[in-house]
Order: sequence, then C-alpha cells, then structure tokens
Amino acid sequence: MNGTAFSFTLNGTGCLALPSGALFVPSEDLLCVSDLHMAKSERMARRRGIMLPPYETRATLDRLGQDIATTKPRCVVALGDSFDDLAASEALDPEDRDRLLTLQEGRRWVWIEGNHDAGRNAHGGEGGECLAVAGLTFRHIATTEPTPGEVSGHYHPKFGLPGFHERRPCFVVDARRLVLPAYGTYTGGLDAREPVLRTLFADRALAVLTGPRALPVPLPTARPLSRRA
Repeated sequence: MNGTAFSFTLNGTGCLALPSGALFVPSEDLLCVSDLHMAKSERMARRRGIMLPPYETRATLDRLGQDIATTKPRCVVALGDSFDDLAASEALDPEDRDRLLTLQEGRRWVWIEGNHDAGRNAHGGEGGECLAVAGLTFRHIATTEPTPGEVSGHYHPKFGLPGFHERRPCFVVDARRLVLPAYGTYTGGLDAREPVLRTLFADRALAVLTGPRALPVPLPTARPLSRRA
C-alpha cells in the first residue's frame, strides 16, 4: 500500500485505514467496506422519479476490485447498506451482478445487514447481523455501549482540515471503536463533529481522511456553532 494507508491498533488488533475508505486487517487477510449503496440510482428512480446516471454501482465495484487486487484478502466483509434496498439488489444490472460474483471467487464474503438492506440478498456469500473476528466485532450501526473493538458504518462520516471548506469521507476512531466512511459512489455524509456521531467517541478521537493518502487529524469534541450575521 506504499505508505498511503494509516496504521493503528484497535483492541489489540493491527488495522490499516486505506485511502479509498476500506479497512484492511492484515493478520486476518480481511478487507472491510461499508455503505456501498449499490443500485441507488434504481431506487431513486423507482421511489422518487429522480433520474441519476446509472453507473454508480460499476464505479463502486471498480474501486472495490482495485482494493481486492491490492490486498488479496481471504475474507471480505460488507458492513451493511451494501444495496440501497432489497428491491434494488434484485434489480442489479446483470453485468454488475457478474462482476460482484467474480470478486467473490476464492474468498469468504460476508454481508452484514444494514437498515437499508435488512435480510438476505441473492448475490452469493453469507449474511448476518454481526461478525466477531480477532478481537473485532463488525456490525452496521454502533451501539451506545460498545464491545471493545467495535467496527461499524451507517453514519457516512466526513471531515475537513481546519481552514479548508472541502470535507472528505473519513474514518472516526478512538481506543474503543471505529466507524468507517461510506464507500459507495452516490453517498452523502454527516459532519463527524455532529453530536449523534461525535458523542460515541472519547474526547481524544481521530478523523482519518480519505483521498490520495489516509490522513489522520484530531477530531474536535463538538461542531462549532454557526456565527450569526
């Protein structure tokens, strides 16, 4: 990974936050991604009549394929909201479906259920509400009182460097838990300082920004109040 990843330890397990927003656990040859939201354009058209370019799933799978080629994992964990809903998973383009199955070949693939895609899908692999591996517990939504080593997604955290307007998808991590950024192409984000997310973490937490390299920065304890004119 050529020094572009950020190395840290969570509950005694060495982890790498990759610039793409994926997590790699070298001791387990495990790659984890969260909130792919595949086939979101299909759901937006079906439910709201909003037409978006229908290429987000392909772009997401291309990036995932690159991370798989780089890390060569024995196990891939998709940490929930992999599809924008279960109907969207059934409507997946045949070419994207074939690509997804190709990525699964020769490795364990675990679909963690999310709030968008609770229930089994028909795209191979195995499913469940959580997975415990090597001192880490993978689930979609963080619990109020975490099991040490909790890894989750759901919030789509974003953060930016002080003085810059651009916010990037980011990991949020402290000594107890980790929240992954959204990996999908059509995904928004929540400021990592918002109380619903920030209060899950200790005062000394890091935001690890995605981009050309994974960049760790201290995460303030609260989002600044907007100034009134």
